[in-house]
Amino acid sequence: MQPVRRCGGGFRLRAAALPIVGVLAARAGNCRSRGLVADHVGCVVYNERRTTGTTAESEATMHYITAGESHGPELTAIVSGVPAGLKVSADQINSDLSRRQSGYGRGGRQKIERDLVEVRSGVRFGRTLGTPLSLVVKNRDWENWAGRMAAFGEPPADLVREVTPRPGHADLVGALKTNTDDCRNVLERASARETAARVAATGVAREFLAELGVEVFSYVVSIGDVELCEDDALLAAPDYKPLDIEMSEVRCPDPATTEAMKKAIDAAREAGESLGGVFRVVATGLLPGLGGYATSSERLTSRIGAAVLSIPAIKGVEFGLGFEAARRPGSQVHDPIVADETGFTRAGNNAGGLEGGMTTGMPLIVTAAMKPIPTLMQPLATVNMDTLEAAQASRERSDVCAVPACAVVAEGEVAFALANAYQEAFGCTNMTDIKASIRAYKQRIRTMSR
Repeated sequence: MQPVRRCGGGFRLRAAALPIVGVLAARAGNCRSRGLVADHVGCVVYNERRTTGTTAESEATMHYITAGESHGPELTAIVSGVPAGLKVSADQINSDLSRRQSGYGRGGRQKIERDLVEVRSGVRFGRTLGTPLSLVVKNRDWENWAGRMAAFGEPPADLVREVTPRPGHADLVGALKTNTDDCRNVLERASARETAARVAATGVAREFLAELGVEVFSYVVSIGDVELCEDDALLAAPDYKPLDIEMSEVRCPDPATTEAMKKAIDAAREAGESLGGVFRVVATGLLPGLGGYATSSERLTSRIGAAVLSIPAIKGVEFGLGFEAARRPGSQVHDPIVADETGFTRAGNNAGGLEGGMTTGMPLIVTAAMKPIPTLMQPLATVNMDTLEAAQASRERSDVCAVPACAVVAEGEVAFALANAYQEAFGCTNMTDIKASIRAYKQRIRTMSR
């Protein structure tokens, strides 16, 4: 294995040496005060929400949008507002794409696809130009679907429409919304295949964060009813070794729990079932004061929560103690403030790195719950949209468990939200000016604690 040194003190292993070991150090970013909206496909887009400022300034902030269908020719992502001078590596993005594809319990589609990013614009000689990046991930399976997913022409005579919507999927409600009699018009875009484009897009933010010394990683806490035993998760989470996580087939840092999770996935496969689970995303090296408290749209809790919840199948998000905080008295929840040689800090991290919608400088710890995939090999009951009679739900080629892969997608979404918070605080134009602003900020807050 060949280690690759990265800014921020972390390292990564080359994807060619170990495909499942991807980003072992993260990437970061910054901009100005904006609100957050989710577009109609669930992708998080950041829009300027200031009372002053020009349209040109608004367009300078980082955001992304994706396009493409699950069985179309390719997936595309456009990333705007990326500062000039950021070092970007296709190998690093491909490493993340490989991690998204891996994991025990993945289905047959992953044997067909080998996701690789093609950078079509916005980068010259490995550094960003300050112009939009266009990223493409090809769908190899398109060759098997070209007739059924053609952009133009008449449908094939033997085309079979999808009329038995799956419970738990966007099939039925999407068909009702768009007035279609073929659920494929919905499921192609609602498919989690779209997250490959997200991983490519958010990989740019991860590069940005790494250059600023911020590391983002994730690990799986539970699959089904098998759970990693942690005496103090908030204390342990930042200290897990990324290599241990990536060497696990379910991205769990404990070998014994890994084997138990694999057995649970095997049992679910035999039963024609699917399994969900819980994972954590951790970000270290953050500055205090990122985000805001003055308006709801500035709060990082709302931004990160919306970003993670935009991922298909995510049903809940917690920060730090999360719901456990509601069961404890205040003295056992809030983290005492102390001062040391580095400045203000906390005696604990029950808040998970966020107070008042802003970073505290402690590790950010986000826990998310993923429901089981709705495609079952033993289908649930549904209604045939043509006959209105009872039927079995349709079956697509699918995974038994995608929790490890989903955690990789969530890393990117958290990284993108953090990158925007950095841009809001320290500027958007180029990496040299951003770093200079950060140095001045660090000096000022050190002075305040003395």
